[in-house]
Amino acid sequence: ISFFAFEITLSNLFDLNNLSSSNNSLFIFIFFSYDIFLYMDQSNNLPTKIPIFPLSNFIVFPETTVPLNIFEPRYLQMINDSMANNRIIGMIQPKKSGNSKNPDLFDVGCVCKIISFNETEDGRYIIIIKGLNRFKIVNEIDNKKDYRELNVNYNLYKNDENSNQENFEFDKIKKILKELKILFNKRGYEINWKDLEGQNVYQTLSALSMASPFSILEKQILLETKNLQERQIKFEEILNTYASNFSNLKTIQ
Repeated sequence: ISFFAFEITLSNLFDLNNLSSSNNSLFIFIFFSYDIFLYMDQSNNLPTKIPIFPLSNFIVFPETTVPLNIFEPRYLQMINDSMANNRIIGMIQPKKSGNSKNPDLFDVGCVCKIISFNETEDGRYIIIIKGLNRFKIVNEIDNKKDYRELNVNYNLYKNDENSNQENFEFDKIKKILKELKILFNKRGYEINWKDLEGQNVYQTLSALSMASPFSILEKQILLETKNLQERQIKFEEILNTYASNFSNLKTIQ
């Protein structure tokens, strides 16, 4: 299995304390690589009833892997339940509307599998999740648990399992890479561009979408794209909203 890793400095994404010497670092690792039956999508063997972990400014694409540091009690319980069942959780971005404990959610997220689990001495869980397939919310389940669950379907993204084989020329994203290098440098992000550019277009655009300094909505727009051509177009549209003078950055509203 081939992989690469790069580090970006962030302050308000999520807690990764003790994963590195810097408390404000996010490591993105990209790897290439009977009741249950009632809640399975038979076309892809994925559950249609899933627990979810809402996380702002954070998206996951199929065939990518990311570490998470779990410390909130309700999500510790969610991970316990998932590990005892099918190791599946859903990652989705919350909106700024709704109440603070249960904010409204965007319609599309990514179902993921826990592929690594470790418990720290202070009771936190350090897990690595792998994106499997994007989903769209059908409805939220009214449960008595501390964490939230959704009924979802995968129809809009039924080709996700083959997304890594999508044929797309790397030359088509050179403009994106050039502009992102300027933006990342301005924001103080350290990226291993050599390793990144050695991957195929799907891997590269997925990694950059996840690690970009874009807004919540801009990242959501990228997550919801159906294919690489659409993602390339949306990437360019988003970058066009960023003035060449980075002192006054504008974002999609």
